[in-house]
Order: sequence, then structure tokens, then C-alpha cells
Amino acid sequence: MDQAVPGQKNHDQPDATSSTGGAEGMGDWLAEHEQAYRQLRRGDVVEGIVVRADREELLVDIGTKSEAVVPMAEIPHGPLAEVPKLGETVLALVMSGEDSEGRVVLSLTRARSERGWRNLQKLFEEGQSVEGDVVEHNKGGLVVGVEGVRGFVPLSQIADLRRAGAEESVDARLEAMKGRRLLLKVIEMNRRRNRLILSERAALQERRAREKDRLLAELQTGEIRSGVVSSICDFGAFVDLGGADGLVHLSELSWAQVSHPGQVVKVGDRVEVYVVGVDRETKKIALSLKRLQNEPWARIGEKYSPGQIVTGKITKLAAFGAFAEIEPGIEGLIHISELSDDRITHPKQVVREGDVVSLKIIRIEPARHRLGLSLRQVDQDGYGYEGDSYASGPDTPQAEDGADDRPPSDEAADFDSLMSGPKEDDAVSVQPQNERPAPRATTAVEG
Repeated sequence: MDQAVPGQKNHDQPDATSSTGGAEGMGDWLAEHEQAYRQLRRGDVVEGIVVRADREELLVDIGTKSEAVVPMAEIPHGPLAEVPKLGETVLALVMSGEDSEGRVVLSLTRARSERGWRNLQKLFEEGQSVEGDVVEHNKGGLVVGVEGVRGFVPLSQIADLRRAGAEESVDARLEAMKGRRLLLKVIEMNRRRNRLILSERAALQERRAREKDRLLAELQTGEIRSGVVSSICDFGAFVDLGGADGLVHLSELSWAQVSHPGQVVKVGDRVEVYVVGVDRETKKIALSLKRLQNEPWARIGEKYSPGQIVTGKITKLAAFGAFAEIEPGIEGLIHISELSDDRITHPKQVVREGDVVSLKIIRIEPARHRLGLSLRQVDQDGYGYEGDSYASGPDTPQAEDGADDRPPSDEAADFDSLMSGPKEDDAVSVQPQNERPAPRATTAVEG
């Protein structure tokens, strides 16, 4: 019995289908026939199923009259490559119509590259980022594999390269990046010349901008956040909160006096910070370290009292007196009238910055963070310098012409003026040691 060809009409049998159904059957048969014998051209991209694999080649069923062959050299290799398995569907590029055995020759490597170029073109047009693996490096930058295409990241576009230590060469830093996966953005591509230039810096900047917007939207004043010190400058330290940098101003680093942020933190430190304020319009974040510490002035009444003798370090000089720190975060004013019983016109005649001296507490105002200190009263009580530069005893001569003999209210006003920001006119130079008497330095608090 003759077997009917699928889709072909049998004239010996009654027509069981309509003319439309017969036309559709014939169309299906012609399509299958055309697929089986169609001529593939070089550069065509086809799909197929792996039907055999050995050490030399793969055989792939692409729907033609015979299986196509993939030479081993055209199969992706390397630590990140995966060799196709039996039954797996693969995408391949036609290298030639037929080999010596009449088989179509395919390439998996070139097909992946072709598909990658198409995807990269789309990402480039849409401005999106893509991940790539570092495969090697040269003196100009990194060679990366992206979507099956080899691309290049110039030195100027590598984000972490600038953080390398001085003892570590650029070449060593590049070598250490081999095998890493980077977030990249296409900044230049030319398919005809196989030219693909990418940037890690641009990709990270875009991601950081998105994360910053998210962080600004959710961040609230009063929160406590963890972050990493990202940079230091003269006026403060910047802390990366995971998407955006906030500033810890110099005045918010510590309750103690700080002249440079490097005295408190260094780049790379992980710190807990208090959110002082968030300005969503200017996208600025104000942070504080000291507000998570105990405020020294809160317990000053428990530790100190008027009349107590303490040790202080001279921190600043002004025309109206000298400031002294008796412990980190607690600073008091020695008014010029309390520096010496002798006639003086400027504190530099008695003390200089950095001197450690014995002082007497004469007034404490915890609520206003005010502390009045006296150097001359220590000498009168027998604690001070024993030379002939300071007068001692209960009788204190009155200030003469040019000396500052003002009441405590004026003293407090001077304190407010200086703490709000000293003017350039207040800056003073320190005279040599032999032009002034040196106060006796002590190392312990005397009760």
C-alpha cells in the first residue's frame, strides 16, 4: 500500500476536507520542504539542538537534511564559559554552507558575539548599564568580556584605581582585579571595527545618583545611621551612608576641641552617625558624631565646683583673655583681669597656646556652657609660680592704664563673641619665652 505524503491530496479517496484545508496542508508541506533544503548563507544566525558531542566537534540539528557541525575551536572556552550539553538548544552563526562532507559549519563563539553586539547596541541607545568580567589587563586598562564581546575599560574609567595605596603599583592593582565582575556602561562602540569602550566610573555614578535619590527620600532627621568615612577635608569629614555622602562638620566631630578631622577619624573608618538635617532640594545631608556621645557639660556640676583647683591647657588667646580646656569638651575663659596681678595689656604677656597651668574655678554656668577660670587667684592661694613675676597675697593692686578691669558681664560678652567666630583682628603672635613669666605646669586636678 502506498503511504500518502503528508499534506498531499489523494485522488483515490473521497475529499474529506474543504479546499481551504487542502491549501493549508500543502502550504505546511512546502514550508517543511523549503526548510529541509534551504541554502544557508554565511553570517546567518540559527538555532539548533546538540545531538552529539565529542573531543573534536559538536553535531547540531538545525532542521536541515543533515546535522551541522561545530568545530571545537568555535566553542566558547575559559573559566567562565559553559560547554553545551546533549539536548541543549544553542544559538550558532553559519561560517560556511558546507564542508568536505556536505555539512553546514557553525560557530557558537561568533553567534554569541553577534547576539552580544545587538544587545550592547540596544543598551548603548537606551543608556543602560551592563555587567562584565575582567579577563586580562594591559598598560592602558582592563580587557573585559561583556555579552560575549571583548571590550576595553581605560585606566581613567576604572573607579577603584585611584584608591590604590602608594606602595601598590598600578599594574599590581590591575592584576588584582582579574576575574572580578564590574558594572559598566558603554561609552563608545563600532561594530564594523569591533571597537567597544566601557566605563566603570560612569556606571557607578549613575547607580549612586539613583541610590542617593532613594536615600534622601527615606532619610529622616534624628535617625542613627552606619556609614564609612569616604573623604576628609579641612572643614569636616564625609561619610558614605550607602548611596549618598553626608558631611560631619568639624564642630560636630567631637565635644573636645578639634583642629582637623584627622584627629578623630580616617578614611575607611566605619562609624555611627546622627542625622542632624536633610535638605532634599540641595541634596545635602548634615551628620554628627558628637551627638552620639555623652555631653561633658551635662555632668560638669558633679565633677567641679567654684573654688576648685584644676589643670587646664591654654587653647586660644584673645585681646580680652585666654581660653583653657580642663577636659575634652569643657573649655573656660580666663579673663585678662584674672591672668595676673601685674599690669598687662594682652594675655600673651602671661601665657601662650599649649601651656598647661593650674587654674581656679570661679564660676560655673552649665546651661550656658560657661566656665570662669582664674590664674592669678591660684597664685594668691599659693599654688602658682613661685618666682617674682606674679604678686601673691590677699591684696591685689588695681589695674592701671591700659589694663582690662571689667565686670563678669563684659567677660561673658567677650566669650560669646569669640565662640561665635573669632575675627582676623583677634589673631595674636606669641612673644618669645624670655619676654614673659612662665606659669607652673601641673598634671593633676587638686580638690
